[in-house]
Amino acid sequence: MTEQDISRYQDLLVTTATDVGLKILAAIVFWVVGRWLIGVAVGLVRASLERQKVDPTVLRYLGSVITVTLNVLLVIGILGYFGIQTTTFAALIAAAGVAIGMAWSGLLSNFAAGAFMIVLRPMKVGDFVTVAGVTGTVTELGLFTTTINTPDNVLTIVGNNKVFSDNIQNFTVNPFRRVDLKCQLAGTADHQAAMALLREKVALIPNVLPEPKVDVEILEFNLVGPVLAVRPYCHNDNYWQVYFDTNRVIREALAEAGFPAPMPAQNVIVTQIS
Repeated sequence: MTEQDISRYQDLLVTTATDVGLKILAAIVFWVVGRWLIGVAVGLVRASLERQKVDPTVLRYLGSVITVTLNVLLVIGILGYFGIQTTTFAALIAAAGVAIGMAWSGLLSNFAAGAFMIVLRPMKVGDFVTVAGVTGTVTELGLFTTTINTPDNVLTIVGNNKVFSDNIQNFTVNPFRRVDLKCQLAGTADHQAAMALLREKVALIPNVLPEPKVDVEILEFNLVGPVLAVRPYCHNDNYWQVYFDTNRVIREALAEAGFPAPMPAQNVIVTQIS
């Protein structure tokens, strides 16, 4: 190989490396600028929808869809800049989509369930719900999962398919809810007086609603005596305060009024065999 050939190959190598390096640098610039523009575009769309007072759940869902779509277009554009045929790339995406769809059927079912929840709206961000065995406040409804913050401050993420295929209890929709408690009475206690006393005292608890009135009725009987159902009504935000205050009032009101403490009793009959 002559020096002229070596020089020619070196020039070709330098030229090729320079072209590739410039394209890689340009691709990085395109990616950074493109990501920034996508963030700006999504922010503008969200701001516009917020001004129109669109539901926060819809805002997050649309934001996720727009972000994913624009990112895919950005990647296709960068590949096209490198000279890769985007039609071929689209065919590869379609083929990969079929394969991924078969492998990730559960993930796609979560996506479909999320879309149905956005349309049917059985709950929204900020609602206090019980879904898929989880109770708490909805903090996010995403493309694939629903995020719930439980009362003991545990962030729980549940797949949308599991949420949508199970029962959904929404405690926020109705203006009030009922607190269900029990009160055990002794068999010798005057149940009528106890019921009247509890109706009066429980109704005075802060945040107990005057209507519907407090329910105090005999629920069942056991070996100790009658069991009362004590049921005040309150707003969902005050549920636990009313729950614990009602338990305290049951204990204190009956004790102060002199009602006998319920004690389990058994009759033992001893028979002596002579």
